[in-house]
Amino acid sequence: MRTTSVRWLILFFLTLALQALAPAQSVLTWHNDNARTGQNLSESTLTLQNVNSSTFGKLFSYPVEGQIYTQPLYVPQVTIPNKGTFNVVYVATEHDQVYAFDADGTVTTPLWQTSFINPSKGITTVNPGNCDSLQPEVGITGTPVIDPATGTLYVTSETAENHTIVQRLHAVDITTGAEKFNGPSIIQATVNGVSFDPRSIQRTALLLLSGTIYFGYAYLCAPRPYNGWVFGYNAQDVQQQVGAFLTTPTGSHGGVWQSGAGLASDGSYLYFMTGDGTFDLNTGGANTGMSMLKLKPTARAFSVADYFTPNVEAHYSEFDRDLGSGGLLLLPHQSGPHPNEMIGAGKAQAIFVVDRDNMGQYHSNSNNVVQIVLHGTAQGYFGSPAYWQQKVYYNSYNDYLSLYSVTNGRLSSAPISKSPEKYPAFGCTPSISSNGTNNGIVWCLQPSTLSQGGPAVILRAYDANSLATELYSSDQSGTRDQAGPAIKFSVPTVINGKVYVGTQTELDVYGLLTQDTKRHSRGETLPQNTIP
Repeated sequence: MRTTSVRWLILFFLTLALQALAPAQSVLTWHNDNARTGQNLSESTLTLQNVNSSTFGKLFSYPVEGQIYTQPLYVPQVTIPNKGTFNVVYVATEHDQVYAFDADGTVTTPLWQTSFINPSKGITTVNPGNCDSLQPEVGITGTPVIDPATGTLYVTSETAENHTIVQRLHAVDITTGAEKFNGPSIIQATVNGVSFDPRSIQRTALLLLSGTIYFGYAYLCAPRPYNGWVFGYNAQDVQQQVGAFLTTPTGSHGGVWQSGAGLASDGSYLYFMTGDGTFDLNTGGANTGMSMLKLKPTARAFSVADYFTPNVEAHYSEFDRDLGSGGLLLLPHQSGPHPNEMIGAGKAQAIFVVDRDNMGQYHSNSNNVVQIVLHGTAQGYFGSPAYWQQKVYYNSYNDYLSLYSVTNGRLSSAPISKSPEKYPAFGCTPSISSNGTNNGIVWCLQPSTLSQGGPAVILRAYDANSLATELYSSDQSGTRDQAGPAIKFSVPTVINGKVYVGTQTELDVYGLLTQDTKRHSRGETLPQNTIP
């Protein structure tokens, strides 16, 4: 064996040893935490120096049935019966499948796979018809959430059962894929005489808070009036519904979709945004369309604790300028007069910075918020922001990824740096990796197209202190690092030295290249029994 190969093997196994000694890290929910910051502060492997096309690239892929609109989730050191102990990455697809894969690629087939359809019994995924927003099937769209204390993955499914659409909540054992906690449960409710329509779309990521699973519903390509919903279920017994909130009880619309972002929480309240729809909170009504909402979960009910609605909400609703086209970011405690803030934007150019303790509600002639930053393209924002070290990262429709500084709870009035290239169409929702305050890297997925089976998604990485410095792009090395076809609103998962990317056909895994991986990518023949 050549000396260089020996050195690479020593380095490879030394890296594995150091990772084994490091504290185990997980990604259990959409955008890493319930504040939806998108940051992983414990990434010690990937650095500003080694994330480049010479040392970083695509390692391997797992084919899947159905498109991966969900964010991959990650749990270390999971014992799979009769197979061993693995770092596991979990993905759910529009074909109503949930997969558990070896996150490190040593096992090339699923550790387990669970399906929620059974065509032989007339149970299939849902045909969206002429709706272009989600093709060619609807199954699992919202990102699951994992409870590490009980080893349970919670996920919702949508199925067509002999021409009847059924929505279910599942509680799945992360070691086997088997149902638990009396799952699955059929999702249904009636509030104020309005019954939940199972033809709705469960787009938001799931939230686990104090033993309760929360998630929201909207509607795609609706030809008629519909309503938005938020549900809560007991995590220990998913047959027990603990609350159902109807966004427009005497009106219509007000969907909760947020381009896949989950409801956010500070530990006590739920925060989310609604789309266009009936609004009359300011006159004593209960309709909450086009609003940022602060919801207080109580026994078998929800109450609106506070809200913010733009003074142009009627105009926004008339022209489909949904406030809830993206998700909210809860900032950590800030200096200045507004220590508890959140940030969100919709299909307009306005980024709203809102005081969570006094959200401003509705005023016809003004917007009583901390700050409004006017930026981005006329089509507005469809993704969600990310946060790291008093910086906020945001990308609007067909615009540059932008970095704003945060000082005393206020954003810089304009971006302090931008990415070299524009992101087409709906843009990206960034993720952040760092080792504490060092080696901050911003990761984004650029969808080249939204067509089924179209060009590959592009994974990009930037210096988190200056987006003008692009560290890596998956299109820099020909086809070596090419991912599967693009998914809109997709979010990369960065953890333990790897980046997990969901696509229309496969889960792609990126990381540091070993010497053998580089040789394999060049088409060279590897020694027998060598795994690239």
